[in-house]
Amino acid sequence: MTHFKLFFLYLTIYGLPIFCQDDYVNDDQLRYEDWVYKSNIKTALLHESSWDNAAAILPLNGAEKLELSFDDLDADKKNYSISFVHCNANWEPSDLMSSEYMVGFYEANILNFAYSTVTLQKYTHYSILFPQANMQFSKSGNYIVYVYLDNNKDKLILTKRFMIFEDKITVMANIRQAIGNDEQYEKQHIEFSILNGAYELTNPFTDLKVIITQNNRWDNAINNIKPTFVEPRQLTYSLDDKSTFTGGNEFRYFDTRSLRTYTERVESIYKDSSYKYNLVLKRDEPRSYKGYSFYNDLNGGYLIKNQDALGSPDSEADYVMVHFFLAYDNAQSEGNFYVLGKLTDWRLGKSNRMTYNYKRFGYECDILMKQGYYNYTFVFLKDKQKAGDETLTEGSHWETENDYAIYVYHRQRGTYYDQLVAIRRLNSMRKN
Repeated sequence: MTHFKLFFLYLTIYGLPIFCQDDYVNDDQLRYEDWVYKSNIKTALLHESSWDNAAAILPLNGAEKLELSFDDLDADKKNYSISFVHCNANWEPSDLMSSEYMVGFYEANILNFAYSTVTLQKYTHYSILFPQANMQFSKSGNYIVYVYLDNNKDKLILTKRFMIFEDKITVMANIRQAIGNDEQYEKQHIEFSILNGAYELTNPFTDLKVIITQNNRWDNAINNIKPTFVEPRQLTYSLDDKSTFTGGNEFRYFDTRSLRTYTERVESIYKDSSYKYNLVLKRDEPRSYKGYSFYNDLNGGYLIKNQDALGSPDSEADYVMVHFFLAYDNAQSEGNFYVLGKLTDWRLGKSNRMTYNYKRFGYECDILMKQGYYNYTFVFLKDKQKAGDETLTEGSHWETENDYAIYVYHRQRGTYYDQLVAIRRLNSMRKN
């Protein structure tokens, strides 16, 4: 049994939480989520290789590849490698051995790297594509890729989630306004049907798991959804309030593609005593009492770009300390505000937790980021809760444009892992 499974068994026996918003006591322990273990590692990205803002999702036995990349601010050359863990639908390690979900090699060295140029913050950019000709996946489901140093899997650098799916069933879905009280003005309801055709579905109440995410967030993901109606070749999910999300608002944004000009949301740009870039964003105000206004966004994503240089932004985009400020009359008790988005790996942790400034009457936070175009939002996390609440700062509107994904997992009789048998992606504004 691997040390990863032993750790999971220990947590199960002693009742400690497997997922939490802040650090473990031992931060070198493998986490089954997006996580960076070393402070010198920044801008860790995993996406389908055709577009930097694409989701980390692949079809089983397809031709597509994922690209994993990150920057090391030590700016030297290190020996990094990757390996993988297959997980169940709840992002816990499955009982499969590596040989049962991979063909060929189980690890690979990261050979592609580039030193930064024309940047004040020096770094080394690393990247790798997978699957590779001699390293393939044989099972669908949830996966973790983890990076480690010097061929020592105990020297963890980062982990990233990705998924491999099969088209074994069909998911028909649509989004509508919620019904009842004031929810119809604030929330979006997803109703859907699963058509299994010739594929044999065993007991849908025990062997089938459906998870819905909004804008690739996992803190507010919905699971344990049960079918409303069961027919021989169709499951209908229509009345369960669990598949209802707050609509939220369009994401806030800022642009650091150029550090020579002030873009719309930038108050000032300066170099500090260590000769590194700092960027102060204009004062953010709560939008909870304002009407809805549509504008195009990346639904919380970001793109690394540098308009001041001619080469690749991978090695020519600089780093800048971005200063956020949210005006708020009174400090909130029993919880904290966070800056949230892909820029924080959709996590609520120490690095993006905001502190209250009693002199300025508002919350502030500083985050080091690579040049680019960024989306973000502010959420409030109540003590002992898991999901961040954006309604206090952003309001909530049923009209808001959001991306949703429905993931359908099935555990066949006689097996001990969850297949990802379908993914249905849909948008609240597009009829698809």
